[in-house]
Amino acid sequence: MKIYGKKVLSLSLKKQGADLIVSLNASPFEIEKQDNRKTMLAKRSRENKLPIVYVNAVGGQDDLVFDGGSMAVQADGSIAHEAPRFMNQLLLATLDVKTAKFNEQTKAPLTLSRESEMYQALVVGLRDYVNHSGFSGIIVGLSGGIDSALTLCIAVDALGADKVYAVMMPYEYTSQISLEDAQAQARRLNVSYTVCPIFDAVEGIRHTLAPLFNKSPADTTEENIQARARGVILMALSNKFGHLVITTGNKSELAVGYSTLYGDMAGGFDVLKDVYKSQVYKLASYRNRLEDTPVIPERVITRPPSAELRPDQKDQDSLPDYDVLDGILTSYIDEDMGYQEIIDKGFDAEMVAKVIKMVDNSEYKRLQSPIGTKISHKAFGRERRYPLVNKWSIKG
Repeated sequence: MKIYGKKVLSLSLKKQGADLIVSLNASPFEIEKQDNRKTMLAKRSRENKLPIVYVNAVGGQDDLVFDGGSMAVQADGSIAHEAPRFMNQLLLATLDVKTAKFNEQTKAPLTLSRESEMYQALVVGLRDYVNHSGFSGIIVGLSGGIDSALTLCIAVDALGADKVYAVMMPYEYTSQISLEDAQAQARRLNVSYTVCPIFDAVEGIRHTLAPLFNKSPADTTEENIQARARGVILMALSNKFGHLVITTGNKSELAVGYSTLYGDMAGGFDVLKDVYKSQVYKLASYRNRLEDTPVIPERVITRPPSAELRPDQKDQDSLPDYDVLDGILTSYIDEDMGYQEIIDKGFDAEMVAKVIKMVDNSEYKRLQSPIGTKISHKAFGRERRYPLVNKWSIKG
């Protein structure tokens, strides 16, 4: 038995009279992957001196998105035809068998920016997950913050406003600004919007726990009760009306464990699971630029992020600035760099050690988080998963 590599096999087929290579693919989306596909196809066509038809799947499957972008490639590596991405389309290309050349496309599809392809992938991923799962709609906990605001936009673009239900669940630490901005966005997007205060639910739980806590001083436990009360309400609405709960945590928060199990992590799908916080801001600004009237209030984008679980709380009370944090996280998670390599890039050693420890200690949370659309080459769960109980040394 002879086993041939792709190059040898293709050349062998050409000697037997082959005029064309057809490659059927289910190549999942990653940021800027289409350029890599073009480079690979150009190389293969020139190596084998044959034109190639590259046919890629379109649509979402669980956490994967197939972005299409099918191509007809000339034998010299040039692109003769390219289909639009993230949408089904019949692309017609004519091959002259005598010259082994395709006719040239008269109008190529628009080139997508980094933010545009990311946003479309998130829309397709959510749309197909919800529709293929048979849910009649989705529920989003709308907080007045940027993560839930972007999630709401993606949900409306994916499913339509009539299938999206936004619930604002204020507590005593929820600012008036958050209430105003959440309501303004819900009205702008024309989604069903309900305000459901959680004060009675939180106080009921705290009253039940008071004898067990034995007058222990308040800490993050009480903050987590608020998040979990919201999770109970959203899941109850899901059970009652058959809508899927969409969580709003981003990759930065999941990386360092800045989230509450059975609270803001409770749900069936996390739209922003593979989107760093710094990318969230860019996507929010991108979405606003698509229309004359912004769909996300500008104040949501510009004001300091906060979980609003205690008075005057800011994310940066517990975390580094997100640009710094995401730089460390990208190095550690996406680029597989170690402690010293990250420091050599110019990051503070103490901060690097702290972030790495937070990432390693939060694996157990990520294991219990809902799935979400993969857009990077190192998504949590699919490409990056570590043991839960091993002891890790940041310098070892």
